[in-house]
Amino acid sequence: MGKVIAVANQKGGVGKTTTCINLCAALKRRNRKVLLADCDPQGNSTSGMGVSKEKMPNIYDLLVRGSSLSECVAETPYGDVLPANRELSGATVELVDMASREYVLKTALLAAKEEYDYIFVDCPPSLELLTVNALAAADSVLIPVQCEYYALEGITDLMQTIKLCKRTLNPQLEVQGIVLTMYDARTNFSEQVAAEVERFFGTAVYKTRIPRAVRIAESPSHGLPVIKYDRLSRGSRAYLHLADEFIKREE
Repeated sequence: MGKVIAVANQKGGVGKTTTCINLCAALKRRNRKVLLADCDPQGNSTSGMGVSKEKMPNIYDLLVRGSSLSECVAETPYGDVLPANRELSGATVELVDMASREYVLKTALLAAKEEYDYIFVDCPPSLELLTVNALAAADSVLIPVQCEYYALEGITDLMQTIKLCKRTLNPQLEVQGIVLTMYDARTNFSEQVAAEVERFFGTAVYKTRIPRAVRIAESPSHGLPVIKYDRLSRGSRAYLHLADEFIKREE
């Protein structure tokens, strides 16, 4: 039985989508079967995995129109993708009138749990119905945290959201871990933020820190994970190390 992992942070620009794409690709490189479900209407995970946003049917059709999972999945060398585009933004309105509206994604992914080792859900950077669906469907939440000033403020808000979801929608929901992103070893400030996060959350924080790196920033424009775009780069090595640490914790 596969595991559903929501990759979430209510604060934007923390490396959430980048972590989704590259951790999926790194786990695929480690011979795990992975699916990336793009629940963000911006569709950045979709294009970052080399899938056209125009691919139909997509996750909107899965959630709203009743399309099957197999119809909607796009296969890539870096893992399978449930693609999204701007059409998904309408799902928030259309899901409101559905029965058990918070559990539509959970129901849709039941079949996928039989086929994949890990299913990552890239959440929008806000607490809306799509994010609530992701948290209700997930076994755990992976939280990317940018090594910058407002990091702790954002993570505190998210922890409150997770507690609320655990209490009302998904009692089994756990924190998978916290990934420090955009870490700059040249600055004392990055180290101070990292130390503060580790002080608050202890072993929940992954030892692997994702660096602020040009290759990581460039790779989405080529529709490639960084481990394919430049497999020898610092960013590529970091995500492969993160995948190894992730597998060690899980298995």
